[in-house]
Amino acid sequence: MLVVFMILNKMIRVVSIIMIIIAFAGCNQHAVKQGNKKTHQKTVVTPPPFNSDSAYYFVKKQVEFGPRVPGSKAHSECASWLISKLKQFNAQVTAQKFKVRTYDGVTRNGINIIASYNPDVQKRVLLMSHWDSRPFADYDKDSENHNTPIDGANDGASGVGVLMEMARQFGIKNPGVGVDIVLFDLEDWGPPHDLQISYNEEYWGLGSQFWSKNPHTIGYNANYGILLDMVGAKDPEFRKEAFSQRDAEFVVDLVWNTASDMGYGSYFINEQGGAITDDHFFVNKYAGIPSIDIIHLDPSNNTSGFFEHWHTLNDNIETIDPKSLEIVGDVLMMIVYNE
Repeated sequence: MLVVFMILNKMIRVVSIIMIIIAFAGCNQHAVKQGNKKTHQKTVVTPPPFNSDSAYYFVKKQVEFGPRVPGSKAHSECASWLISKLKQFNAQVTAQKFKVRTYDGVTRNGINIIASYNPDVQKRVLLMSHWDSRPFADYDKDSENHNTPIDGANDGASGVGVLMEMARQFGIKNPGVGVDIVLFDLEDWGPPHDLQISYNEEYWGLGSQFWSKNPHTIGYNANYGILLDMVGAKDPEFRKEAFSQRDAEFVVDLVWNTASDMGYGSYFINEQGGAITDDHFFVNKYAGIPSIDIIHLDPSNNTSGFFEHWHTLNDNIETIDPKSLEIVGDVLMMIVYNE
């Protein structure tokens, strides 16, 4: 029965993709000239199928290194693995090393990892996530754990897992458009909640701040950017983040409309979410690239507004649902391959 169910599930998915392509074609018909009844249609590209099992493997592999806290052995080993895999996937890879000061005045070493496809193509799409993990479980219910690093399976590794699977697919079937995958470091070394110090947005997203001011290519620009953060929990809730709406509303519309057309409207919810100082905030502010954040926002969580296990020791591989990775991957693959 399990085999039959899996076959039926695959058949349903194939039929769904066919219906989506038909819908896309219908939506992209151009106006007919007065003296000519010929109708022109935009060709819709069928993207390679996003493999959720592969994406899950990429998440699990990161977590198996341990917490990817800058300066740790796990951090160094994971960086080497990410760089090696992206090269294996036929990307032009740049390892951007940098030094920054964290909120406590300590200078720390970071490394942004950039994978570029079709680097000579002018039209570019920027895809982003952060690959470091939080050094403090400062929202854990047990206060004894507040200075313990977390696995960051959802907060960090999930977005990277989706982008690694996309990179694998790009290496097999060229997307045509220029694509840059940027994995930011030192996103999550903001001050612990317990310190109760005054909020300063510059304490967060240190890797994206550095890259936005010092891009890997002189004069770099992209048509738009999409950031993934916390995209792997079961039954994700992606609301329209406020800074994304303010700075890149056309990108929000592109993503949410595509998700709706693909039958994912119950996950990409057509509601306003909160304003989150995430990596996209600094890409908008300093690089001037209109960028959005696909991030799990849950207004029913009165503690954080994020998914249940945010910044706790329970943000481990058990929180990850391959179906959630597939939902996000399907949407982004459809967008990229139709640019």
